[in-house]
Amino acid sequence: MTSMPVPERLGFHLKRAEQALNAAKNAALRPAGLTVPQYAALLHLAQSPGISAAALARACGVTPPTMNTVLKNLQEQGLIERTPHEWHKNILETRLTAKGAQVMATADANAVRVERGLAGAFSDEERETLIALLARCVEQLEGARSA
Repeated sequence: MTSMPVPERLGFHLKRAEQALNAAKNAALRPAGLTVPQYAALLHLAQSPGISAAALARACGVTPPTMNTVLKNLQEQGLIERTPHEWHKNILETRLTAKGAQVMATADANAVRVERGLAGAFSDEERETLIALLARCVEQLEGARSA
């Protein structure tokens, strides 16, 4: 087996970038009283009201049990409401409350500042290239996983 030095491992660099982004977003979201997973859930709920917990977990890239914990915390804070689906009574639909929409708006403004700051570190061409390269990473890794 051939060893690979850490600086040559793309996964190491991707993970460092992800950790730095999460740390910046956690700091930006703290005034709104949210964590990154809670913000991600609210963001997707704002775009897809009524989405199920399972679909929300997939959209946020977390496990269903993790999403259930996130949703429980958001519900306890009065940011979301969960009601039985009209036809499928065993499925709960999740929606933002008025308070949740207000907290989401504040949190999103802070998160967008982080995103714009990151984007501002690159030229338009560099951003397009980075997005394409990251998409290629995803494609290759998903292909390797299913092979």
